[in-house]
Amino acid sequence: MSVQIEAGEFVSLLGPSGSGKTTTLMMIAGFETPTAGQIFIGARPVTGLPVHRRNIGVVFQNYALFPHLSVFENVAFALKMRGISGSELRAGVAEALNLVQLSGYEGRMPHELSGGQQQRVALARALVFRPGVVLMDEPLGALDKQLREHMQLELKHLQKALGTTVVFVTHDQGEALTMSDRIVVMNEAKVEQIGTPEEIYEHPRTHFVASFIGESNFLDAQLVGKTDRGPVLDVAGLQVRATWQGFDRQAGRATLMIRPEKIIPLADGLRADNELEGVVQEAVYHGNVVKYRVSLHAVLPVLLTVAVPRQASSPRF
Repeated sequence: MSVQIEAGEFVSLLGPSGSGKTTTLMMIAGFETPTAGQIFIGARPVTGLPVHRRNIGVVFQNYALFPHLSVFENVAFALKMRGISGSELRAGVAEALNLVQLSGYEGRMPHELSGGQQQRVALARALVFRPGVVLMDEPLGALDKQLREHMQLELKHLQKALGTTVVFVTHDQGEALTMSDRIVVMNEAKVEQIGTPEEIYEHPRTHFVASFIGESNFLDAQLVGKTDRGPVLDVAGLQVRATWQGFDRQAGRATLMIRPEKIIPLADGLRADNELEGVVQEAVYHGNVVKYRVSLHAVLPVLLTVAVPRQASSPRF
């Protein structure tokens, strides 16, 4: 399958370990050679070009800063390798450090910086020569949760302000949903689906995508009818109206996927489509939501996970 990334897009390669994300990134960068196919940057084929001729910035997970060089020297290294020196080099470094809000840190050594500051230096070094594409291999993975979430927004804002094309590798689905214009979901060296975060989450095309992105309930079902809006399914004797996604519409067997947050508890006396009765087996407090494990009835040998926004009146078990 071909993947086309538009200029100025932020595209994430998302998948579990071993799915081929980093290998794909390394092929774009020129550190790995593809066994088949072609890589283009703009209209220029770069498959056979060495790394230094591709005009690509790379940010690695471990930042790859030179420990014996100052912040200024680390950022300047990319310019020196391109034959830039003197006032042009100093101006370029100053501009790059200003972009990542590290002006005044030029003389510090990497070990004197926090993890977030080191990540910014690595980013400045990748941006200082104004590359056409920036590749990022899980650059936020070493940060703690709060700093990582802060840097996600900062990085996204910076990318939009510069109009830089970014290819971002991550195994963190929340990170991909937060930062990406589009997501390429990979599994076992194959592309499962390409789409916007909303498309990937709301309309997964395969069982893998539905199970890997977010949390889902999966129920075996039988196709028993159709309406203008979609199929009518039998789930262990319960009739459910659904929508089509990634399976054969003529097949008798199907899998019904239900997101936990799409299940809404009804107050006594209220009625709704796809109304099912169940018994709460367990409730787990998650702060902003309470997750319930609900058994539907005796003949259905599965439990549903239901996520309900936390309210003062929510029961605790």
